[in-house]
Amino acid sequence: MTLKKYQTLIILITLNSALLMGQQERKPVSTLKVTTLSTMLANTKGIGEWGYAALIEVDGKKILFDTGARPETVLNNARELGVDLSDVEDVFLSHNHWDHTGGLLTLREALKKSNPNALSRIHVGEGIFSKRVNSDNPLLATKEALEKDNVEFIVYSGQRELFPGVWITGPIKRIHDERNWSGNGKIETEEGAIEDTIPEDQSLVIDTANGYVLISGCGHAGLVNTLEHIHTNIGAEEVSTIIGGFHLVQASDKQLSWTAGKLKDFGVSKIMGSHCTGINALYS
Repeated sequence: MTLKKYQTLIILITLNSALLMGQQERKPVSTLKVTTLSTMLANTKGIGEWGYAALIEVDGKKILFDTGARPETVLNNARELGVDLSDVEDVFLSHNHWDHTGGLLTLREALKKSNPNALSRIHVGEGIFSKRVNSDNPLLATKEALEKDNVEFIVYSGQRELFPGVWITGPIKRIHDERNWSGNGKIETEEGAIEDTIPEDQSLVIDTANGYVLISGCGHAGLVNTLEHIHTNIGAEEVSTIIGGFHLVQASDKQLSWTAGKLKDFGVSKIMGSHCTGINALYS
């Protein structure tokens, strides 16, 4: 065997091994801009609320990440900030809660006047439409209304590359017992009511030259579980930056210390926490 053929064989074996391990070929994006449109605080423009939404602009494509709590918040904040949402056709919903889905119907009605395809593709995790016991799932009625308006819901059971370098995690395996949810909710199943762990919780991952950027709505699956999922199923690169809500507002000092240690292990160097992250978590 010639040296050239031998080198080729090594390369092929390496690539095949990476695929077998769940790793994907990297496609780093060239440009990334994240504009927060709903969170706890606002400065001289816009209004704050208990909710989350952000516009993700990556290599000429736009994704609306969650839609805030109150119907008008994201729409009004975008206008005040001079952000054009009329050409956004993809919406990513991290989970079913009202503080992340409240603006969806209003935004679709307002934006389709300029673009009939505005917010016409909505990316959700499997389990998001489960019937909740003793509490409304706000997305059930919203789904029915939007589907009549030619809006498509795309349901994910695992990770998927939405655009080159832009990954949807899909629902995340709970390896560590982070329990980033209230514990009060129940889901109705054929076998009876079970604990609502917000099983559909998912995040976005952007591959950049400086490492992965994680964007999270609430992180109900657990921030560390999410990082483990990325490392196992998307790629072994460092997650350099985490943005969004991480539901650590009620975490104990012990949990915060453990989480901080894990973040270092994954190479996290920039944290832009908002919404349900909590001040103590950011300064621990």
